[in-house]
Amino acid sequence: LCSALSVLTVLYVRYLSIIPTSTLCTDPMCIFYAVMNTLIFIFGCAGNGLVIWIAGFRMKKSVITTWYLSLAVSDFIFCCTLPFGVVHKVKEDWIFGSFMCKFRYFIKFLNMYSSIFVLVIISVDRCVLVMFPVWAQNKLTIRKASVILLLIWIISAVLSTPTTRSCRFVFGFVIPLFVIISSYVIIIWKLKSNQMTKSKKPFKIMTALIATFLICWLPFHTFAFLDIKYKNLEWVKIGKGIGISVANANSCLNPFLYAFMGKDFAKHCYKLLSKIENAIEEETPNKDTCNTYIEEQQCNDFF
Repeated sequence: LCSALSVLTVLYVRYLSIIPTSTLCTDPMCIFYAVMNTLIFIFGCAGNGLVIWIAGFRMKKSVITTWYLSLAVSDFIFCCTLPFGVVHKVKEDWIFGSFMCKFRYFIKFLNMYSSIFVLVIISVDRCVLVMFPVWAQNKLTIRKASVILLLIWIISAVLSTPTTRSCRFVFGFVIPLFVIISSYVIIIWKLKSNQMTKSKKPFKIMTALIATFLICWLPFHTFAFLDIKYKNLEWVKIGKGIGISVANANSCLNPFLYAFMGKDFAKHCYKLLSKIENAIEEETPNKDTCNTYIEEQQCNDFF
């Protein structure tokens, strides 16, 4: 995964380097967008790829890891499309054809809808777990969670087709925000009792994920809504550009939240990095091995 990502990054940088300087965009907002989204692409693909590997193949399967795996897959797919947008901004021209143009925006909103809907399901799931702990643990299985995720992705794909901006704002932000806040009110009310104090710990990652998503996407939805009425105002255009970049940044932040706030994920991540380090050390020849190899090559050349 790391080698594939490094190859893609090198090819991407080389492609940018061969673009004639006269065609490059020199606007500060354009440079900001290009630099920020390039960083999001690199860290987002690497981080979410690591989450997919650990949550999908290394950790014990559970309902909550199924939710997080879906978020990582959605973010990874979206991050893979970011270089197209960067090249478009830098060249100030779309060179990838009409299909890729439509597909890129489809993936963007697929990521938005699928992520917020999964966060809604996580909120409702945690709320039900607090209200009816025994029933929730027995009824919601990994199989049922997978079916729910399949429905979420289908609904997200339908909503990601061209629609009005107001529909995106309502279905992609307002309604999910209302459900999440309602779930949190119930959770906080229930956790006030002494019997539930031990259950507070599992909610910190969920809280961080939801807070990060809402903070990152709020500027985008705000300026997208303002753009309907004040489309020609310069400050709205600047705000919308910043809002898009901040919203994109959400796709590379989740892995850091898992690493810093989730003990299980951090433990598996450390084990994986240790294995990579050990593998590199095993493949690295020592001084004696190198000298022996050189002597053998010299003998072969002589005879």
